[in-house]
Amino acid sequence: MKTQNILKLLIVFLLVSSCQLDLDLAPLDQKTTATFYTTEADAIDALNAVYAVLQPMYGNQFSAETILTPTTVAADDGIPFLQGNADRIALWNYRFVPVNSWTSGIWAVSYQAIQRANVVIERIPAIPMNEQLRNRLVAEAKFLRAFHYFNLVRFYGGVPLVLTETNTLSGLQAPRNTKEGVYEQILRDLSEAETILPLSYTPSEAGRATKGAAMSLTAKVYLTRAGNKTGSQDWTLAANKAKEVIDLRIYSLYGNYAEVFAVSSRGGRENIFEITYVKDVFGQSHSTYWGPRGAPIVPFNGFGTIRVSKSLWDEFLPEDKRREVSFLTSYVNPSNGQTVSLTIDNPDFARAISFWKLADLNSTVFSGGAKSFPYMRYAEILLIYAEALNESTGNPSLQAYNAINEVRSRAGFTSPLSGLSQQEFRNAVLRERRIELNFEGHRWFDLVRRERLIIAVTNESSFARNPTIDNKHLLFPIPQREMDINQALEQNPGH
Repeated sequence: MKTQNILKLLIVFLLVSSCQLDLDLAPLDQKTTATFYTTEADAIDALNAVYAVLQPMYGNQFSAETILTPTTVAADDGIPFLQGNADRIALWNYRFVPVNSWTSGIWAVSYQAIQRANVVIERIPAIPMNEQLRNRLVAEAKFLRAFHYFNLVRFYGGVPLVLTETNTLSGLQAPRNTKEGVYEQILRDLSEAETILPLSYTPSEAGRATKGAAMSLTAKVYLTRAGNKTGSQDWTLAANKAKEVIDLRIYSLYGNYAEVFAVSSRGGRENIFEITYVKDVFGQSHSTYWGPRGAPIVPFNGFGTIRVSKSLWDEFLPEDKRREVSFLTSYVNPSNGQTVSLTIDNPDFARAISFWKLADLNSTVFSGGAKSFPYMRYAEILLIYAEALNESTGNPSLQAYNAINEVRSRAGFTSPLSGLSQQEFRNAVLRERRIELNFEGHRWFDLVRRERLIIAVTNESSFARNPTIDNKHLLFPIPQREMDINQALEQNPGH
């Protein structure tokens, strides 16, 4: 999206995130919630404030990755720096408690975005402005509200459904809704958004929600709600919705895997919904946070926050072109010209193979990377279609094979999959999702919905992990701060 005036956005942040009542004492030359939502420009700025929450969630200059850290280290794909953040290590070995900063952060930023979305949905309709634009902005806000509730319901189960602006302290006392109720609201918001959102925007508006994004997220919601249930109608709904996205014929795979993550691919044909950044202004932090510890090839040197697990590394077959794009296995030290080799099992995090496909070496400042974070891309739609078809028909059909083989062909495989049983195909899709979508925030969710989290985490025993994981960890604990504020909340069992 266009870079917005930073000062205006900061004003909007203050307006839409506060839970306190306004006083009638504001200076006449300053914006208040009573005077802000009056023009078309105000409406656009208010919606941009909802989008702005996505950047800290997926890594920018203000914070590390709120979503990526739990979905990576709490699964079997990444290992945190073992002398670093204690809360991150607690996620990895499943010794976290309701005051863990990562599990608490997800709740906080999600409801911050939901509050801002509710403000947009309630206040923009009253602004005299272009009707088509007004309707589109509200539809975008509904998509984003669904987006955040989808994160919440997957991490915590049933959560409070807050669908109006919270502007009193009493509004904070909201009980948990059922998981089913949250899913129904998500689908309702996405359905309403889909009917209004455009298929595309101008390149300068890349990153906004489109009709295809709403359809794709709907398919993903159905896939998730199906869980591991044989015969669930949600499998058919997921397959049908994914096929609708395919039939739009506006998305396709790039010719090579590296092109997916290039800065030049922003708003491109494979990116259905992406979190965008501005180089060296509002950039992302992946280069520095995920680079080898102390490596002098990124601003501030690498932090080595999370390294790649051997379990994930070993999933890549020799002919798979995605491994060399995804990970850094060596680099040349610019101070002496020597090559530093990295390995998967060296205990020194300065010598560890690192996640690299989102690194942007053209940035010159800390957290200055301009590469988009690919929340949902066409490759995932193909894999959703393949998985859902296999489950809904009881066996892998020709269409299911075509979908997964299209993804594998781009990765370099010349022999297509064929002749698999339903279970073998099921395993192949889950493996393909792990490799194709590595470090994109999907793995933990996939393991939970397929009821494989405990066995996968237990089997990834690198660096003496020894996790204390059991069924209670299929949901994160409700943050203790929220329990203290909202007396109507009930904690998830076992936490």
